[in-house]
Amino acid sequence: MRWYVVRRVLWAVVATYLILSITWGLLAITPNPAAEQMQFQAAASGGSAEAAEEAFEARRGLDRSPWVRYREYMINMVTLNWGWSESRSQPVTDAIVAALPYTAIYSVPTTILSILLGLSIGLYSATNQYTKTDYAATFFAFFGYAIPNFWFGIILLLIFGVQLGWFPVVFDSDIPFFSLGMVRQLVLPVVVLVTGTIAGVMRYSRAEALEYVEAEFVKTAKSKGADGYRILTRHILRPAAVPLMTILVGDILGIFLAASYLVEVVFGIPGLGQLSYNAIIAQDTSLVLGTTLIFTFVSVVGNLVQDVAYTVLDPRIDYGDR
Repeated sequence: MRWYVVRRVLWAVVATYLILSITWGLLAITPNPAAEQMQFQAAASGGSAEAAEEAFEARRGLDRSPWVRYREYMINMVTLNWGWSESRSQPVTDAIVAALPYTAIYSVPTTILSILLGLSIGLYSATNQYTKTDYAATFFAFFGYAIPNFWFGIILLLIFGVQLGWFPVVFDSDIPFFSLGMVRQLVLPVVVLVTGTIAGVMRYSRAEALEYVEAEFVKTAKSKGADGYRILTRHILRPAAVPLMTILVGDILGIFLAASYLVEVVFGIPGLGQLSYNAIIAQDTSLVLGTTLIFTFVSVVGNLVQDVAYTVLDPRIDYGDR
């Protein structure tokens, strides 16, 4: 198992290196909007567009050999020197560090609630198949899948923010993180994300648990007088947890990747999603690259945690250490 974990960590490093290299290659062959704008301004003022392009490349170091630029790029990535954000007039890393806590402050409770509620409802539905509670849980799952997050968020803002005034409509970033005011601001975003995420966790946990509800070892445990809680946690949840890990990691990554864009833009949360969205609108290449790399690193680390979790949850897996 130890060598399996070492191999997975090394592969995560290799995957990160390949992603960074591919990103550099795409940036190297992609025209820079700032250079095109400078050429246009030079031509419009009667100057030389070629001279303006050469001056731009010399100032940005683009006149050097590809190998030198690639080596400098990789060193900057490792040392977190990710460039300057033109739209925010600050280093990219400073902008990301300032936005990251706002993404984490709603992602962490959303992840915890989605896993706890999704697993609980799914397991209860599996052990009470074809009952009214099972049908209610299934309806809830389809409800969560059917409603788009951005539309649901707007509706909640109109009802509970504008009409009833229970929650603030505009996110106030000056409110302290650990305060009741911040909790009030995060209730609606967390509800929107949990509603969409819990559906997938519930459905898959129910489907996986149903494979073991009528299994022989479960019947044997029941015949020996094991209580329902022990049967549910030791004999049903544990074998079902291995395939569920893939779903849980995927849902968690979905919160950081797709959902963060939608929720942060709708609710005005100044997190990574809104930071990346505004950078795309402003064509701030350095900031777009930095935020994209953060999401990429989260995906690589998430898959690494998933692979390592397999070694803990299922000792029957052959890790190829021999």
